[in-house]
Amino acid sequence: MTSLSPADAERLKVAFQRCRDMDGTLNEQLRAYADASREVFPAYGEAVDRLVVRLGGNGGGETAPRPGDTMPPFMLPDESGRLVALTALLERGPVAVMFFRGHWCPYCRLNVRAVVQALDRIEAMGARIVAIMPETQEYTSQLKADAGAPFPILTDLDNGYALSLNLAIWLGSEIQSLLSYQDMAKFHGNDGWMLPIPAVFVIGRDGLVKARFVDPDFRKRMEIDDLLAALESASKEN
Repeated sequence: MTSLSPADAERLKVAFQRCRDMDGTLNEQLRAYADASREVFPAYGEAVDRLVVRLGGNGGGETAPRPGDTMPPFMLPDESGRLVALTALLERGPVAVMFFRGHWCPYCRLNVRAVVQALDRIEAMGARIVAIMPETQEYTSQLKADAGAPFPILTDLDNGYALSLNLAIWLGSEIQSLLSYQDMAKFHGNDGWMLPIPAVFVIGRDGLVKARFVDPDFRKRMEIDDLLAALESASKEN
């Protein structure tokens, strides 16, 4: 099977809602969805396994900024077109910079929702979240609205910033054909079929990376407890 039937798309939607509403950690929800997805759409699960092996062999994301490195600055438009700069965000406290694949990605939607649920604790320690995706503002706005996310979701057009961090990857022809039911060219404003490796960088007010999570397997994400611990540690530094 090279694409998803409407009936299977509906089964995935139901599985997503079930995983979203289940008790458990973020990664427990993600694993449950990955298992359900593999049952419905096994060809895609197997293709993702092969992609992860390929990326791992190429050291996918390994050379992205590490703890102790200076985080390269960015200035990117938010969902309303306002430019947001990392330096301005850091004036008020530590920041978690989070890369997501797109509004269409169920793993990203679960991830954003889990972060939104932890926002009270994040803001109480004086920390902030900023999300970055390669999609145009029409779709960053959609994710923001769907998730009820009060933090900015920035457009990294053509994955320019992700490329500078060695996070951008080409999906390959096999994944392209399996995901052909998603209009990536429309979402991205180009037909490059490149996505960022989902990643989190916790940046201190001094501009240095305090913690990071980078995994070529987009089905795995930084656990919320780990994110909170890294932000709390960063917030205690001057």
